[in-house]
Amino acid sequence: MWGEEDFLDILDEPGQMGRLMACIEFSKVLVSTYDMETLLTAVLERINAFIPAYNWSLLLLDRQTQELFFAVAVGVDTEDLKGVRLKVGEGIAGTVAQTGEPIFIPDVRRNGRFSSKVDGITGFATQSIIALPLSVRGEVIGVFEVVNVKDEEIFREKYLPLLSILSDYVAIAVDNVQNLHKLRARTFIDEVTGFYNARYLGFQLEHLIPEILKDGRELSAVFLDLDDFKAIVDTHGHLKGSRFLGEVARAIHSVLSPEDSLIRYGGDEFIILLPDHSQEEALALVRRLRQTLNQAVFLTEEKLNLKITASYGIATLPQDAGDKETLLLIADRAMFRGKGRGKDCIMLGQALTPVPED
Repeated sequence: MWGEEDFLDILDEPGQMGRLMACIEFSKVLVSTYDMETLLTAVLERINAFIPAYNWSLLLLDRQTQELFFAVAVGVDTEDLKGVRLKVGEGIAGTVAQTGEPIFIPDVRRNGRFSSKVDGITGFATQSIIALPLSVRGEVIGVFEVVNVKDEEIFREKYLPLLSILSDYVAIAVDNVQNLHKLRARTFIDEVTGFYNARYLGFQLEHLIPEILKDGRELSAVFLDLDDFKAIVDTHGHLKGSRFLGEVARAIHSVLSPEDSLIRYGGDEFIILLPDHSQEEALALVRRLRQTLNQAVFLTEEKLNLKITASYGIATLPQDAGDKETLLLIADRAMFRGKGRGKDCIMLGQALTPVPED
């Protein structure tokens, strides 16, 4: 691998001082964000600005499946790469992930390790590849790929030493972000259901509401309380009650989109955050949710075959409230008013309007 002396040598050449300044800017990027997509996109944009190549990609390792997935790419449509995975040992990137050693292939047609899977999906024509491991503490966490460099000889002499050093710093930044996400997961995930907890609710609303108000968008919150859950716990015990909550949470989540958030607020209460949902759109979703819950049967493996209904309160920002406290208060108040009307009821916002049965 290249070291700092090699780096200093190439900086003595004409034009390299500009690249040094670019490296300084690059280092700022590495500590400017803890959002993985933002970080990696900025990294490739900065590198692409001063190291010439037609295509760049950065793959991260899914430790559970031992597969590489494309985290970000430059030069191809990233939508085409969503869902594409390479097993460790598969193709050039997979080989680098397996061995931890960089690979330079000047002509992929003459190399048996090359996999044409990605070219077949994207329509891209790969001719040459330079792949470097992203390693932290001796463990490969991803792979840098440079495809179809503009001048292979110049690239190897002038840019590969620089890229090798930069990849080490990128690996550290990626590892830091991943560790932060793990810490947040432990902080924000409810142990019973596997979904978000009340801590996450406060954190998310602190960031989300200012954006919603600034952009003139809407945010609906749904307060949901299970009807007669206490009777289930009293009859079947707390352990089965916890399993029941987990199954109910998964049923609720099945109705939501990736942009929505499901939070277990406490006990048998849940909150659903619906960005960019008007009151009418939130009501339509809650109606689907009520139908899903009312038709579901829970704890079937234990042969208990339990049923449940819930009471729902909907509040919408800015229609019903202008801050998080008021938004949650109105949704909560609406839910309790519905429960008082006979349960399995949906109530709307500030006016506390009951929703007729479907």
